[in-house]
Amino acid sequence: MTTQTTLAPTSAIAHHPWWRGAVIYQIYPRSFMDANGDGIGDLPGITLRLDHVARLGADAIWISPFFTSPMKDFGYDVADYCDVDPIFGTLIDFDALVARAHSLGLRVLIDQVYSHTSDEHPWFMESRSSRDNPKADWYVWADPKPDGSPPSNWQSVFGGPAWRWDARRRQYYMHNFLDSQPQLNCHNPAVQDALLGVAEFWLERGVDGFRIDALNFAMHDPMLRNNPPAPPTDQMRTRPFDFQLKQYNQSHADIPLFIERIRTLTDEYDATFTVAEVGGDDAEREMKLFTAGEGRLNSAYGFDFLYADRLTPGLVRAALAAWPAAPGIGWPSWAFENHDAPRAISRWTQPQHRGAFARMKALLLMCLRGNAIVYQGEELGLEQVDIPFEQLQDPEAIANWPLTLSRDGARTPMPWKAAAADAGFGSTVPWLPFGDANHARAADVQEADPKSLLAHTRKVIALRKAHPALAIGDVANCRVDGDLLVIDRVAPGESLRCLFNIGAKSVTLAPGDAAGEVVMAVGGATAQKLPPFGALVVIL
Repeated sequence: MTTQTTLAPTSAIAHHPWWRGAVIYQIYPRSFMDANGDGIGDLPGITLRLDHVARLGADAIWISPFFTSPMKDFGYDVADYCDVDPIFGTLIDFDALVARAHSLGLRVLIDQVYSHTSDEHPWFMESRSSRDNPKADWYVWADPKPDGSPPSNWQSVFGGPAWRWDARRRQYYMHNFLDSQPQLNCHNPAVQDALLGVAEFWLERGVDGFRIDALNFAMHDPMLRNNPPAPPTDQMRTRPFDFQLKQYNQSHADIPLFIERIRTLTDEYDATFTVAEVGGDDAEREMKLFTAGEGRLNSAYGFDFLYADRLTPGLVRAALAAWPAAPGIGWPSWAFENHDAPRAISRWTQPQHRGAFARMKALLLMCLRGNAIVYQGEELGLEQVDIPFEQLQDPEAIANWPLTLSRDGARTPMPWKAAAADAGFGSTVPWLPFGDANHARAADVQEADPKSLLAHTRKVIALRKAHPALAIGDVANCRVDGDLLVIDRVAPGESLRCLFNIGAKSVTLAPGDAAGEVVMAVGGATAQKLPPFGALVVIL
């Protein structure tokens, strides 16, 4: 394996908002670093390891939920939006984290969960107490049908009807996820006001932006019309949710109006960034809708790659083509891995190719037009861990076992020290097992190896930041020829060509394909040939 780099000036990038073309490092707090030895990662642990992220070259961190929660969905069931759950620390710990991150030049993004709360949230406890209390309409409540059945046929993501009977109100309440995650009624202006108050609370504490969870679930059809059945498919369906077109339980046309209120607030704070998580059957349309113009969100975070069984040149070309540099179309954010999806290195290639593939994949992410999101451990080449049923924590995997691949396998603790029994995580019995193969990929081993994936990831991030064409430029052309993917990136005064072999056989390049100054060569790539999973970036 050979890697060559040449760095160029970055002055053109400085004239754009900090988030445009940013490299964002996602931290799943339960699994990053345990500072108090209780088996669960925490905010002080994140603070202790922020140097690792800064040395990587990231522009920002995104921290998954750390708010007060019963943890039935590991923080995405919020019981208090404006406090830290004791397992993660305190608000003082959060303030210290923000201060340390800012001192290292890292922006801080946090999750916001606006579609639902925990059933232990005081808002819900008041709402369910009667039909005429001040928060009676803060959640989605409905009377049963005459036969006592739920008000509609809507199904929850995690399995079963999206309605649960509540004897206090003698009504059903809606839940798109767990039945302990009641759906907020974001049609209600008072609910929107309260959520904007939450955002302002964290902005005042110094956060630099938000990743907004499941935003297309934030509003439902008030008429409670039944969803139509999904058309037949050859793919196996493991959940009742998959048998419907989600036409009425989500994606209401008024969501963009709420988004505009969010943007009005964040614009009051300098250099704030907002990115929506949008999944589902209509994700591309909704992502563009949520980011259209200058009055909505800055970016959207889709699932083009997160659940793909294979990485193909055609998949990349289609993803880029959907987000051209055209008026009114927003700025995309890309991730190959996250806390909800199986590790890409395990999904996309065989064990014997993982080393070469990981290097190619790291460079590819940095060559895509949009923001690049790196999930913790991706820079180490962590693979999906096979968690036995008796150790599963993920409620979705438990409910749909064994047909749904566990999210736990991508949430295993970060290995920091290969020779330590606790992998340097801070506890020898963490909430999830490390995985033997991942233990051996610890950061300290790779830190000492200039040819490691960690070192390579730093180089590809530095390459992106050094070249405006990669960080903020347009896609002038994207070509596919078998396993060969060619992406031309352009910015004023600079044109780069990025060539990738996304296959296990060598690819011979045509004369002129790679004519120019080589700024990075991966996997022994030359201007004549790309070895298996080789890659090349040249200045045209």
